[in-house]
Amino acid sequence: MTHSDVCFDTKCIHAGQHPDKLFGGVSVPIYQSSTFAFEDADQGAARFSGKDCGYKYTRIGNPTTAALEECVAELENGKCAVATASGMAAISTVFMAFLGAGKHIVSTGSVYGPTRTILEKELTRFGVESTFVDTSSPENVKNAIKPNTTLVYLETPANPTLSISDIESCAKIAHEANAILVVDNTFCSPILQNPLELGADVVLHSMTKFLNGHSDVVAGIIVTKCGDLMKKIRTVLTQFGGTIDPHQAWLVLRGIKTLDMRVRVAQENALKLAEELEKHPKVAWVKYPGLKSHPQYELAKKQMNGPGAMISFEVKGGVKAGKTVMDSVRVCTLAVSLGGIESLIQHPASMTHASMGSEARAQAEISDGLIRLSVGCENFADIKNDIFSALDKI
Repeated sequence: MTHSDVCFDTKCIHAGQHPDKLFGGVSVPIYQSSTFAFEDADQGAARFSGKDCGYKYTRIGNPTTAALEECVAELENGKCAVATASGMAAISTVFMAFLGAGKHIVSTGSVYGPTRTILEKELTRFGVESTFVDTSSPENVKNAIKPNTTLVYLETPANPTLSISDIESCAKIAHEANAILVVDNTFCSPILQNPLELGADVVLHSMTKFLNGHSDVVAGIIVTKCGDLMKKIRTVLTQFGGTIDPHQAWLVLRGIKTLDMRVRVAQENALKLAEELEKHPKVAWVKYPGLKSHPQYELAKKQMNGPGAMISFEVKGGVKAGKTVMDSVRVCTLAVSLGGIESLIQHPASMTHASMGSEARAQAEISDGLIRLSVGCENFADIKNDIFSALDKI
């Protein structure tokens, strides 16, 4: 069942939700079972041959997981989805499905640190080539394409620079080269951006972040409009075993019910805070898609349904001043990750992107003084007072 005739906030509450047929429970049950019984040997054989679509083993499929997959596929205007044990499991699965010896990928330079590390340090062992460019310029993507390019990978807005790439333009470039376009949509979530509608072939998320929204689950998901692409992805996922646990799937499904409300409140806080930070005498610069000073401000208005809840900024005084700010906050939490209902602050160069190395960070414009702030749903005055009091300590 799809909900094409209702608004997004209503979809968040109802997509993938089916009352339990046995007892009528409104909430999707947690099918915490590793395996599923067959009525007889013939049914078991039929399920393993694909003639019967019933469940057989949770690594391959589970009713609770299926409900979550249906929900997110609908929110992304996709056809099908597979949930994974983490965001990195989703990313790794896509790479393993479409890359191999002699293949080439063009990627956003300032991607999440472990994403780049996998490409540079792990997949190179298997003969995969990678080129990292500033994908905010489609011309850079076009120039990086090679005859063996099979994948163009965008993270937009990028982590942690908040640089924005034109999905529609990059999709055309990728398709002209017979490559597929993959977009990491974690920073926006489906409420603010729908890459499949802009020409992307595959969209993925770390559901740990905005989709779950409560900093208590690690999970990922991959969504496509094409059944053939998903068949390839699902095969790799089930063979390598990176599937999600049913209880984690249920927690994310529950978290999604408040996605619209959480993102809207956090975004409202972020916009007001970014405007205030930009005027602060101890702040060198602020990067936020809702500010007119953002290099891709007009593209953000066209491509996104809102500027989101992520802010990057740098304080005057370098790393030492930045450490003072992070060590002085009391409402914001000094922790990695993002998209939780609480505000989280961290230092990418020494934390999430440390594995990239200083040279790669410099190329990706991740400065040593950059602070990444995931604005939460606390009272705005409390967030502002906390950050400004920390800035006063410099």
